[in-house]
Amino acid sequence: MVGAARLPGAPMAWDLNRLPRISLHSTSLVRAPEVALEISRRTLLLLTANVSVFLLNGMWLDRLIICYQAVEDQLKICGFKRDADVFELFLSQKDLTEVIDLSRFKKLKYLWLQHNKLQGITFLTRNYCLVELYLNNNAIFDIGGLHSLPSLYLLLLHHNELTNIDATVRELKGMPNLKILTLHQNPLCQYKLYRLYIICHLPEVEFLDRKQVTEDERRAMITIFHHERTRIIQSIAFRGRVDASWNPRAPFKQKPAQRVPPDFAFANNVDKTVFDDPEDAVLVRSMKRSAMAITSLNWDTVPTREEKYLDEKDREPAQMLTITLR
Repeated sequence: MVGAARLPGAPMAWDLNRLPRISLHSTSLVRAPEVALEISRRTLLLLTANVSVFLLNGMWLDRLIICYQAVEDQLKICGFKRDADVFELFLSQKDLTEVIDLSRFKKLKYLWLQHNKLQGITFLTRNYCLVELYLNNNAIFDIGGLHSLPSLYLLLLHHNELTNIDATVRELKGMPNLKILTLHQNPLCQYKLYRLYIICHLPEVEFLDRKQVTEDERRAMITIFHHERTRIIQSIAFRGRVDASWNPRAPFKQKPAQRVPPDFAFANNVDKTVFDDPEDAVLVRSMKRSAMAITSLNWDTVPTREEKYLDEKDREPAQMLTITLR
C-alpha cells in the first residue's frame, strides 16, 4: 500500500520505481512480441515477490502474536496487573520462534524460555534486574546482547547451536556476578580444552556445566594459558626469583655435550626421562624441588604449671607439629 509504514524486522517489499523500465515506444514492429513477453515476465516476477513478502510478513506477525498471547496468559495466571509488579515469567515449551520486547518489565528477575525454537536473544537488552535466565534446549547460535545484563547470576545455555567459543566468551565477560553457567551439548564443546578455556576467561564462574570448578582446574588453567604467570610461580625460591623456566617464544637452547668418564653411571636418584615438550620437563622439575620442613611444639598439649600440680593423672606427652614447604 502507498504510504504504509514497514514493521521493524519485517522483510522489505519491492519498490516499483526501482525496477528496470522497458520502453514501449519502439519503431520496430518486429520487436513488439519480444517486448510484450518481457513485460509479462517482469509483471509475473513482481507479483510473485509481493506475494512472498506478504506471506513472510504474515508469518512474522503470527509469531509475535503467539508470543504476546503467551505473555498475557502468564500475567493473568500469576495475577500481575501492572508491568512494574512482574518479577518472573514462565514461557517454556511454548514453541516460540520470536519473542516480543520485554523491556517494559523493569523488575523482571526470573525468566524461563527453555524448550522453544529461539535463535537469538536480542529482546533482553534492557532487563537489567534479570538474575536467572533459562535458555537451554533452543536453537540459539548468537548470544549478542547478554553483556547488558550485569545482575545475571545463573545462565543455562546448554543444548543450543553455539559454535564460536571466542564470541561466546567475549559476550559473557561483562557479567561480574555470573556464578552458574552451562554450555554443554553445544558445538563449541568440541574444542579440546573447552572447560579450561572457559575457566580461564570467566574466573568468576563457580559452577560450569553442573560441576564445581576445582582449584586443580584453576592451577592447570594457569599453566596452559598463562605462560608468564607460570614462569614467575615456578621461579620463586626462598624469597628470591631466578629465571629458570622455559620461555615458549624463545628457541630452545641445548647445552653442549661434555665428556663423561667411561666408568661413569647415573645414580638411582637421577631422572632419566626424556621429554618431547620442554614445558613438561619444567613442570616435573618444579614438583621435585627439595622440601623444607618446619617443626614446632604444639603448645596446646603442654600443661601449665597449675595443671601439673592439680592433675593427678598422667598426662600424654607434648606433641610436635611439622609443616613441609616445597
